[in-house]
Amino acid sequence: MNAIRVKVTREGNPIHLSLPEYATPGSSGVDLRSVESAMIQPGSWGVVGTGLRIEIPEGYEAQVRPRSGLALKKGIMVLNTPGTIDSDYRGEVRVILMNLGKDAFSVEPGDRIAQMVFCPVVKACLEEADNLSPTEREAGGFGSTGSK
Repeated sequence: MNAIRVKVTREGNPIHLSLPEYATPGSSGVDLRSVESAMIQPGSWGVVGTGLRIEIPEGYEAQVRPRSGLALKKGIMVLNTPGTIDSDYRGEVRVILMNLGKDAFSVEPGDRIAQMVFCPVVKACLEEADNLSPTEREAGGFGSTGSK
């Protein structure tokens, strides 16, 4: 398998944490850990820092996604799923967590709060047109193809 090289620097006090890593050989994303404490109340959201800055090669992006266990057990999601980190961004990777659960959600340094997946980016060349080719669906939107 070909891997891209992503440079990582740390800020704040994340030195005691290991770099993000894949939990299993089949994992798609690396786990992101918090470097700060936070309390997110039910129905609210907050930003949690990872202390990491990354340099993604041009032609790629990183997507920040929820962890399925936190979603199922606690109702915690990444609010702007997936959060996109562009290849030219050099600031700290921060995660917007939303609490859809019934209880306050406590985050402590070292907690796994999200996952990050690296993906290739395809650029589009947008062309203005007088019309679009017809399809069977046409302008049918949300739910237009049915539920079964």
